[in-house]
Amino acid sequence: MKKWLAIAWLTTLLAIILSFFWYNQLVYSLPTPIPAHYKTVHNGEKIRLGKGLHFDNHKPVFLHFFNPDCPCSRFNVAQFKTLVKTYHNQVNFAVVLMTAKPYTPAEIRDRFGIDVPIVTDSTIASACGVYSTPQAVVLNAENELYYRGNYNKNRYCTDEKSSYAKIAVMGILHKKTALRLDQFALKAYGCTLPNCNN
Repeated sequence: MKKWLAIAWLTTLLAIILSFFWYNQLVYSLPTPIPAHYKTVHNGEKIRLGKGLHFDNHKPVFLHFFNPDCPCSRFNVAQFKTLVKTYHNQVNFAVVLMTAKPYTPAEIRDRFGIDVPIVTDSTIASACGVYSTPQAVVLNAENELYYRGNYNKNRYCTDEKSSYAKIAVMGILHKKTALRLDQFALKAYGCTLPNCNN
């Protein structure tokens, strides 16, 4: 009898854990609602980066919109760091910190091991048309929008075929005028701004 109770208890516990992961995956698969006040920013539009970000080397710019309290943002830190490591000689990278909490750039740099400029200017998000985290924005050397979207179709950024941010970086470096991406690349998924609540 005790054996069957233990099996039943373990089965119930496993079902609860699997249900939790299934629910989180379901929530992640739903697009972030578009805010009522949202203003679309089209590819080719010039983006003003503000005083906090200024690059004089005439390279493309990759902006990582990040909230350390958003689980979706934390899932792709490793992929962002891989992009920085691979393309830092060809692309200017920066993190745009999007959080209502008073994190400092130094705290984020230390906590996540990110060694690129980190700014807290939330106006960059609206200038780029970003309303959720995580999002990647790629600008050409003239600061014109080339790509705004997701890092990957997979929540953990492990699907190489849908590595959208990497595809965008390679596209701009190879001077491709247009990217061929599926619907998951351009719909925002993750945590809403400014407080990044789902």
